[in-house]
Amino acid sequence: MDYLKAFIVGGLICVIGQILIDKTKLTSARILVIFVIAGCILGGLGWYQSLVDFAGAGASVPLPGFGNLLAKGVMKEIDQSGAIGILTGGFKAAAAGVSAAIVSAFVMALVFDPKEK
Repeated sequence: MDYLKAFIVGGLICVIGQILIDKTKLTSARILVIFVIAGCILGGLGWYQSLVDFAGAGASVPLPGFGNLLAKGVMKEIDQSGAIGILTGGFKAAAAGVSAAIVSAFVMALVFDPKEK
């Protein structure tokens, strides 16, 4: 049942993105930014966590989940370090995921032959 919930919620996030691509003149980059900001706002208000609790990776892996992670990191760091946490919290919270993405991209570039378009 957990897989079904994750699939449905993750799929709905993708459907929203596809509708925005098809029905608006927004670029893909702007839609991605909207998703991260929406996750950040919903996470800051405490609403996104209930979706993560319900859907697990279906809500935490897509881009709104990244925004939620940034918001949670900032709030945690503000509680621990004060106002400087506004600047450092998001970096600390997302460091492992961003590092994994960079290392994975580097390894893939070594394994495969990347070409410019």
